[in-house]
This record gives sequence, structure tokens and C-alpha cells, in this order.
Amino acid sequence: QVQLVESGGGLVQAGGSLRLSCAASGRTASSYGMGWFREAPGKEREFVAAISWSGDSTYYADSVKGRFTISRDGTKNKMYLQMNRLKPDDTAVYYCAAQSTFKVVTTTYQYDYWGQGTQVTVSS
Repeated sequence: QVQLVESGGGLVQAGGSLRLSCAASGRTASSYGMGWFREAPGKEREFVAAISWSGDSTYYADSVKGRFTISRDGTKNKMYLQMNRLKPDDTAVYYCAAQSTFKVVTTTYQYDYWGQGTQVTVSS
């Protein structure tokens, strides 16, 4: 079992920046690939970014390329999403997720563990 806890959400103006954090705990937390997803009101949960276990491979949704950066710390027990040049369309609940491979995974059904989510609101 892996437990995930997100933090860092909040209210920010369009064009601003925000950094989300995800703390992972569990017996094999460091061996999991991880990703960020978001769910806006009235919309399905969508992929945002993913990172391999080693941190040497990343992938981003087209909507956030060039603006968001996913990373992991040296211990592999924390993950971050640096969000720059935020837009109102980025408003959503953001979820940290983990899956049991060393690879980048971009679909929700392939992830095994999920955090509670953190709200990000971008004002116009």
C-alpha cells in the first residue's frame, strides 16, 4: 500500500505560479512511477503530467506543456508540480497518483493509488 498526500493548492491570479507537492509513504513508495491529474467541475479527471521512478523521463499533456514542470526529490518519496503562467482553465482539483512500474503512465486506469486532492483556483 502507498499513501499519498497533496499540498500547495490555493488561489492565484492568471499568469501567476504555484507549486504542488505530493508526499508518498508506504513500504515500496520509492519504486513507483507517479503522475498528476486534475478534475475540473463538470469534467472528467484528466492527465496533467507523469514522471518515471528514476525521474529521467517525463510527459505532459498538451494543455500544460511549457508551463508546468513535474519533478521528484532525491529520496523518490516526494513529487512536485511547478505550475507557471497559470490560466483560469487550470482551475481544478489536482490529484497525485502512483503506479507500480518504473515507467511513465498517462491514463487514469493504470494508476493504483491516489491522494485526496488539492484545490487550485486561478482567477481572471
